[in-house]
Amino acid sequence: MLEPDVFYVCQRCTACCKWPGDVRLEENEIAPIAEFLGLAEQDFLDTFTRLRTNRQGLSLIEKENHECVMLEGNACRIHPVKPEQCAGFPNKWNFPGWRQVCEAVPVQVAEILT
Repeated sequence: MLEPDVFYVCQRCTACCKWPGDVRLEENEIAPIAEFLGLAEQDFLDTFTRLRTNRQGLSLIEKENHECVMLEGNACRIHPVKPEQCAGFPNKWNFPGWRQVCEAVPVQVAEILT
């Protein structure tokens, strides 16, 4: 559970990119990602997406080892236009055990506001 007075600053360790599960894509995220990759929207959809586990939309595909398909080494291939799910981790959502794998640094919200 996140503490309301703490903000976690991402250290780009990529641990969240290696966790199995859906990386949800919202409708408004498809065109910017496709454009960033230099692909037509349909080509992006055909190459890099699948139906979500709950069948309620699209998700990025995973590599065989469960890493996100957009992870190249220790960098996100689409970082400037990454999905909101990715941008929100770990402050807007997280998963059980995330603190054991994530290197995000906790900062008191009061320190950010001053």
